[in-house]
Amino acid sequence: MFSFIKVILQTLKVFIIFTGCTVLFYYGIMWVNEEYQNYHRYESPEGSALKVSTLNTEQNPSWLDRLILFYLNGE
Repeated sequence: MFSFIKVILQTLKVFIIFTGCTVLFYYGIMWVNEEYQNYHRYESPEGSALKVSTLNTEQNPSWLDRLILFYLNGE
């Protein structure tokens, strides 16, 4: 009888620890999400920033040229 109660108490202890760690992890993820949700990634650069790429709209590359560029860049 005592063995059965001991098993139930151990199971309850593991369940409480698992639930506590899950709740802690969930709120940690929610905190990180809040931190980065208001982070503005696309702000205008300050100072002497240069534009490093240009889009050439006068020339329409063929699909083969675009495919080769895709494979060369690895994107």
